Amino acid sequence: MTTAEQAVDVLLSDGSTVQLRPIRPSDGPSIVAMHSRFSERTRYLRYFSPYPRIPERDLHRFVNVDHRDREAFVVLAGDHIVAVGRYERLGPASPDAEVAFVVEDAYQGRGIGSVLMEHLADAARRAGIVNFVAEVLPANGQMLRVFADFGYQIQRQFADGVVHLSFPIATTETTLEVQRGREHRTEARSIARLLAPRGVAVYGASATGQGVGAAVLGHLRDGGFTGAVVPVHPTAVRVAGLPAYPSAADAGLPVDLAVVAVPPASAPEVVADAAAAGVHGLVVISAGFAEAGVAGAAAQRALIRAAHAAGMRVIGPNCLGVANTDPTVRLNATLAPRLPVPGRVGIFSQSGAFGVALLAEADRRGLGLSSFVSAGNRADVSGNDLLQYWQDDPATDVIMLYLETFGNPRKFARLARRIGRDKPVVALASPARPPGVGDTVGPDETAVSALFTQSGVIRVDTVAELLDVGVLLANQPLPAGNRVGIVGNSSALTGLAATACAAQELTVAAGYPRDVGPRASAAEFAEALAEAAADESVDGLVALFAPPLPGQFTGTESDFAAALPAALTAETLSRGRPTASKPTVATFLVGRAPAGVPSYPSVEEAVRALARVTAYADWLRRPPGVLPELPDVDPVAAQAALRMDGADPGALLAAYGIDVVESVRVASAEQAVEAAARLGFPVALKAAAGGLRHRLDLGAVRLDLPDAGTVRRTYAEMTAAFGADVLVQPMVPPGVACVVELVEDPAFGPVVGFGLGGVATELLGDRAWRAVPLTDRDAAELVDAPRAAPLLRGHRGAAPVDRAALADLLVRVGQLADEQPRIRALTLNPVLARPDGLSVLHASVRIGSAAPRPDTGPRRL
Repeated sequence: MTTAEQAVDVLLSDGSTVQLRPIRPSDGPSIVAMHSRFSERTRYLRYFSPYPRIPERDLHRFVNVDHRDREAFVVLAGDHIVAVGRYERLGPASPDAEVAFVVEDAYQGRGIGSVLMEHLADAARRAGIVNFVAEVLPANGQMLRVFADFGYQIQRQFADGVVHLSFPIATTETTLEVQRGREHRTEARSIARLLAPRGVAVYGASATGQGVGAAVLGHLRDGGFTGAVVPVHPTAVRVAGLPAYPSAADAGLPVDLAVVAVPPASAPEVVADAAAAGVHGLVVISAGFAEAGVAGAAAQRALIRAAHAAGMRVIGPNCLGVANTDPTVRLNATLAPRLPVPGRVGIFSQSGAFGVALLAEADRRGLGLSSFVSAGNRADVSGNDLLQYWQDDPATDVIMLYLETFGNPRKFARLARRIGRDKPVVALASPARPPGVGDTVGPDETAVSALFTQSGVIRVDTVAELLDVGVLLANQPLPAGNRVGIVGNSSALTGLAATACAAQELTVAAGYPRDVGPRASAAEFAEALAEAAADESVDGLVALFAPPLPGQFTGTESDFAAALPAALTAETLSRGRPTASKPTVATFLVGRAPAGVPSYPSVEEAVRALARVTAYADWLRRPPGVLPELPDVDPVAAQAALRMDGADPGALLAAYGIDVVESVRVASAEQAVEAAARLGFPVALKAAAGGLRHRLDLGAVRLDLPDAGTVRRTYAEMTAAFGADVLVQPMVPPGVACVVELVEDPAFGPVVGFGLGGVATELLGDRAWRAVPLTDRDAAELVDAPRAAPLLRGHRGAAPVDRAALADLLVRVGQLADEQPRIRALTLNPVLARPDGLSVLHASVRIGSAAPRPDTGPRRL
């Protein structure tokens, strides 16, 4: 969100960066200078007249706005204003405002108009403006397309030689889809410019060959980079056998990427020199920035600001570098002396040191690499940017991520859901939940793993498992189900595999494990594998081979190496017709598995990798679900409830169609009787303290009180034990007690939790969680996720409850969380679920300042 005090950096359609901020009175000279650079056509199309200069009176009005009824944003490239957009309300309290913008000729066609429109519409909505109107000359086709391509429902009229446009500016699914499509394209292009540069400048490579700069320069040179390599050195004529230059521009060669290995104090000079050479992005290997303390953090902010002002993106600082194995590029701008073989796996590592180990292990396992990025401090480019790039990268089929923290968790979950439908995303990320907002208890480690699964991400715990899954995805097809055929020559190994399958929730197919015995020949072993591959009841294969005892071996290792690949070919004849291949994992305790078949040192590792991929394939087969339209939602009423002192939970929830059974707090027996009479007998009395109001087991809840006398006696008993404050509530039909929670999770943002009520389930932590917003499928799966969920489907003769009503409640809580960032925590406890619906008996809400929602609002870096 851009305000009168804030400026944001934004990406243009070509991947370059500019700054967008509110206009200032001091911008007058810059506005005049920009106007002087306009062509006559640009002036005419904007002002409907030649308008050769801006009169002083107009200029004063242009640069002085109130940031509510009149707003204007400027776009800066470096120190120059290159575009301005504004709206002006059409009269006091009018819901309509006229919008207009103009872009300097040299920057037209780069998406500035659409970015200005997003920020103007966002500011106008916050000011209570509902509609924009605009007047455009018919010859201004580019401006007409900006309006038409935004997804708004535009009404057009042509009169007096001008096209009159009017349209509502409320955010819709269509406008959001358009905005996110632009976000995807701009972020992907900004990364593509860095991974396929025409030339690379290296700053900080010593002439002696010592230091990290020299190391990167050597790897660039020796890796066969197809573009120009330009060492920049203040005095040396040659560095690492290459011609060196005092500045990158002196080389006279196209340079798109700069590798920076200089101390932080020298970084500003490097940025300026790279900008003068037309560089598109920086890879900052140097340390000593934000990871080094307050001074380093300030230097890092200055670095990013200077780079963005020059239109450049930044990878790092404190990173390992970038690589691209495309034979037309062959870029190794990393500290790793050797890259894995070319392949179809993209790898992102937040840690530089970890990235070196990851590349070395991928190389050892033969995992083919398409491209690699280490983000280091992640001051600019992040894993989300790489997800955007790899989604459309034809050279990448599998995405592997090492994540230490999430800078924009909501965006990560959104991108992973979308990209995971086309390409698997494997993430090494800790399930341990770091301290969140306040002291609210949130998802445990199991629940965090489920949140990754909800987003379609294959979460793993170790480097070995990351590569285990990556090798399998890179070399084998996805399974069609969870039925596993186990074939081996050792009953001990096949038994271990069957046990491992059960532990990983895989089903051992009927007729398996199949033990061919230690005396089986290579042909017999291959025949058993071929039969399993052709078996229609098998979705995936586990091949196990143990060394036979002395004297039992009936073939040579070469015999097995020759025979087994034929049993695992891309197509296998099944009953005379070809069937698609099935994923195969292997554990060969002697010899080598067939080429292309992932081999693991232990049975458990093989089965675990297959289980991870099977769960992903199951997620792919399930429809993604839709966000239901809830007609009885009133966000305006919700905002009114939040503006009250302390907020009104009942009114807030009612605005989202969630009714809470009325309760009255009393402090005397007479007040209790009066409240009961008004609510209607029978009633319930409950201790008012939050931790007691559902503790029937402690006597803090008394039910079915039929008359005034019983209410008096019960009130006296309760006050003696729990204090004078008591809640009076009308009785509702009984049901299964459930709990709905909302918390702000540091890894996923707002998450909705669901579980059954009771001390036992609370003690065991039987809660399931999903990230918002919830689709209809998310909500239905959340209802069925707790271990105690069978109680909802009818248990020991009880009638099943209305699970659809519970799912609807969860969707509403999810939408509330998505639209009201001031809600920091919410609890509905208990919710009584019945066959004919549900009742929410109590609600508590914690309000705070709006939690950061970087994935909402107009685009910005």
